[in-house]
Amino acid sequence: MAQIKKRKVRDGVRYDVRLRIDGRVVTKTFARAHDASAYATAMEADKLRGVAVDPRRAKVTLREYATQWLAGRADLSERTWEYYDWLAKKKIFPVLGDVQLGKLTPSMVRAWNAAQVQAHPSTAAKAYRLLSQILKAAVTDEIITRNPCQIKGAGSEEAAERPVVTVAEIAVLADAMPEHLRAVVFVAAWCQLRRAEILGLRRQDVDLLHGAVSIKTTRTRMMNGRVVEKGPKTKSGRRTLAVPQHVVEELTDHLDDFVGPGPDDRLFPVSSRQLDLAWWPARAKIGRPKLRLHDLRHTGLTYAGATGATIAELMHRAGHSSPAVAIRYQHATRDRDRIIADALAEMVKPADVVPLVPRDERAMGAEGDAEAAGGNSA
Repeated sequence: MAQIKKRKVRDGVRYDVRLRIDGRVVTKTFARAHDASAYATAMEADKLRGVAVDPRRAKVTLREYATQWLAGRADLSERTWEYYDWLAKKKIFPVLGDVQLGKLTPSMVRAWNAAQVQAHPSTAAKAYRLLSQILKAAVTDEIITRNPCQIKGAGSEEAAERPVVTVAEIAVLADAMPEHLRAVVFVAAWCQLRRAEILGLRRQDVDLLHGAVSIKTTRTRMMNGRVVEKGPKTKSGRRTLAVPQHVVEELTDHLDDFVGPGPDDRLFPVSSRQLDLAWWPARAKIGRPKLRLHDLRHTGLTYAGATGATIAELMHRAGHSSPAVAIRYQHATRDRDRIIADALAEMVKPADVVPLVPRDERAMGAEGDAEAAGGNSA
């Protein structure tokens, strides 16, 4: 049971509340008996529910705890860890880093998030999700009793619908690229590969005989400039894809002209920056100054969905582990909707169509029927 002891001080009295949490005696002092009693009651209730925490542990700052939390996240990929570290240092710590966890309130988080949305809308949701993860861990570690991240929907992102380019535009983009990077457009659009997957391709990954490409390695540039080569981050990402015949022909020429004979020779031995410098003028050729290379992957998956591919088939081609992501590529396109409408029209033969009778003729026919019915009744 919590104990309340009254003691005299120079300017009056103080009330010390003492109770034992996890084998340690915790003491908190109040100036009023009412506040001491309320605190004692609340702490006893928390102990019964198993959520009472030592207030001294909650004195650790958010910066100290988050840094320790990140250091222990060996499950994160190197790039994800780097991005979390960047978000924490650039978006969270400047405002909330020196606040003790026990003093971090929902109103403080709300004010911080509002400022983030105003100043950095593209990263506000990501920073909020990271903060919520950190504080959820603090609750699990019994440092705080409740996660102060209580803003509904703050961690959700509504990404703008990405553009879909036409088949003709894909061809123009390929022609506008330097010859040694022309095939990048084809594998991005028609094999639906990510940038890191494209840059990770080697000669041994391309099977021209069977028209297939295997995704075994990704090559990514870290924020600090270091290049990392590793396997796909999920089991679904490691896959073998059938390659459309026109892409097989492009890859055949590319391998002959620009790729070394060794099995480990890269298909596209350029940096991500060099790829961008080639891509930007190419997209300008089709009047799409904001088109991303990744939008070709989105385009290819949209076209795959329009062919009637199942969710499982789309997941395989995209390397997705979640059906929720693949479902978006089953949405209808205008061109596909027109094809469906035309196909429905073909199902109805001219002989099956009953000619429409003009409205005035239908009216005259109705009057004649009425007269005939009247005469018969008479």
